[in-house]
Amino acid sequence: MKRSLKNLSILGLLFITVFTLTKCSNSGPATSRLEVRLTDGPGDYQEVNIDIQGVEIHTDGGDPSNGWKPLSIKTGVYNLLKLTNGLDTLLGSIELPAGHIEQIRLKLGTNNSIKVNGVTSPLNTPSAQQSGLKLVIKTDLQAGITYKLLLDFDAARSIVSTGSGKFNLKPVIKTTAEATSGAVKGIVAPIAAAPAIFVISGTDTVATSYADQTTGKFLLKGLSTGTYKIEFMPKSGFTAKEKTGVNVTVGTVTDLGTIQF
Repeated sequence: MKRSLKNLSILGLLFITVFTLTKCSNSGPATSRLEVRLTDGPGDYQEVNIDIQGVEIHTDGGDPSNGWKPLSIKTGVYNLLKLTNGLDTLLGSIELPAGHIEQIRLKLGTNNSIKVNGVTSPLNTPSAQQSGLKLVIKTDLQAGITYKLLLDFDAARSIVSTGSGKFNLKPVIKTTAEATSGAVKGIVAPIAAAPAIFVISGTDTVATSYADQTTGKFLLKGLSTGTYKIEFMPKSGFTAKEKTGVNVTVGTVTDLGTIQF
């Protein structure tokens, strides 16, 4: 594998950038990324507008009052009928410690409404739903993998007519979680080689990382299913290496074992 001095210089600068930006995350606990998305099944209405004010994930299977992690989301009113036929919208995402997650809590505001036959009416929302509508997930997250958690809001079953043009909101929501990425991991030896690591697809670099300065371990996340080349650019005094034909599958972490320099 040959590279020009110019390319090596560029790689050196990139190595410094990668090292600076990712040192803290690589040396910390193993994490997974969770994206929370909202979708809806069709309903016999013109609009179903839901005021979403907060989303939290519960990560502690023991005490139900602890372990809630808030997502940074775009709060506001979502018209569920724009999210039918396979469409969804991203509410927010969060990095979580790998492991088991139990529940999601959806906090609703008071600005909920429904439009029927051209007439918009308020949706009465119980105070318990405003403080937090809890939904069961019970999913295990693997380190290095990105997951999509889909909240499927059944508008047809969630709206209850009380007569005289009044409606109550009693949310019926199905949750499903699925992996959307794969990853590659391994360890370098000796640790002093401290290589920058590049995932190559064709002629494109699709992911970069570095080997941890203490353990020699590395993890390259967010990869689609496919076959990749992994390039290792170590410090001066060590010879660059590459691995070709590395197969990655969504939902799994491919282990390269030890890369010896």
